[in-house]
Amino acid sequence: MNEPWRFRVGDDDRWASPDFDDGEWETVDLTPAPGAHDGDVGLPGYVTGWSQRGHAGYTGYAWYRTKVTVHGDSGRALALAGPTLVDSTYQLYVNGKMLGGPGGFSRSPPTVYAVRPSVFPLPSSPSTDTQTYVIAFRVWLDPLEAGGESGGMHIAPVMGDAEAIQQLHQLQWLQTFKGYVVDAAEPLAFVMLAIMVLALMAGRTGDGYRWLVVALLCLALLRAQQVLFFWTPYVSLRGYDIAVTVILKPLTLAAWLLAWRDWFRLNRHPWLGYAISVLTLAYIAFACIGRPWFAPDATQGFKAVAHVVVMGLRLALAALYLWIVGLGVARSAKLSTWLAALAAIFVGVGLFATELNALGIPGIWFPFGTGVSRSQYAYGVFTALLFALILMRSAGDVRSKGSSTASA
Repeated sequence: MNEPWRFRVGDDDRWASPDFDDGEWETVDLTPAPGAHDGDVGLPGYVTGWSQRGHAGYTGYAWYRTKVTVHGDSGRALALAGPTLVDSTYQLYVNGKMLGGPGGFSRSPPTVYAVRPSVFPLPSSPSTDTQTYVIAFRVWLDPLEAGGESGGMHIAPVMGDAEAIQQLHQLQWLQTFKGYVVDAAEPLAFVMLAIMVLALMAGRTGDGYRWLVVALLCLALLRAQQVLFFWTPYVSLRGYDIAVTVILKPLTLAAWLLAWRDWFRLNRHPWLGYAISVLTLAYIAFACIGRPWFAPDATQGFKAVAHVVVMGLRLALAALYLWIVGLGVARSAKLSTWLAALAAIFVGVGLFATELNALGIPGIWFPFGTGVSRSQYAYGVFTALLFALILMRSAGDVRSKGSSTASA
């Protein structure tokens, strides 16, 4: 259904009615360029949103309307495959009747959940060979997703025979699954590494690896949020934003700084722990202040200041991170130290993805048509390196115990 749609920003219940005259509305064509896909998982058929179509900076409600006449066998079962990419959520109306949608529109602003592949059976009449459908989408763009190419439908819905639409639905889910399967595998790998570290700790009298366990579990929780948001209907956009932006990102950064401090045995710098704690608490506070849902009546300048402070705090944490790794390498020339530094660099590529994006380093590639991010590649290499490091230290402990037993 790429053909031009009638479009209007704003909101009015009357716009769902099949009798409403939308002749004065603007026209939007959802026809994609050849080979176009979204910049995340590679969903095909992508077009830019209303931010690039004359409504830059606008957030809130908008409507799309079109009329479709179907000629054919009477009583033929028809269905509509909902758009697979919409900023940020939608409700579908057919001939004035609301058929559903992924968002919760019972409150204002609406509760946003991820737009997943969906199928809506269309009403049909067995008494006539001609069916006319007035299709209307009520769309909400949340301030959390504003900017860039955001706004409204990015991939047009598809209408056709119910059986064919079900087959398309399966293909859409397969593409969505492929796009986030690595994000599902990573948390499992991090949890397994944490279990290995716990086993390593069990063979030692000290607990110098406790922060490494915490860091791995925090990273597993952080990476799992995207899968929970896009694969399930249980995590809202605001819940995702609070968990990731305000809580898990700062805590995960802090945990990794402390983990590498302990790994490189830099505990003779007691100020380091205090500095990490202060920076992390400030990060959490200003990250919360800068979110659109916190004090929404505050001026944009106030929010901008909070955003700048967060950027500064992240740079300070990045500087500490590099200092810890550099000092650790300077203190020892062992192979294990260099491998640990390399592991720290690769996990840091994921932790400081925002800063690397600002440097213009490409953040995602599309092998075989599926998006794979720079962080996913980096975490894969890091997992292999940390696995090797844990085995090396475990083997070293076994040798040390064997030597002690032989001496005794």
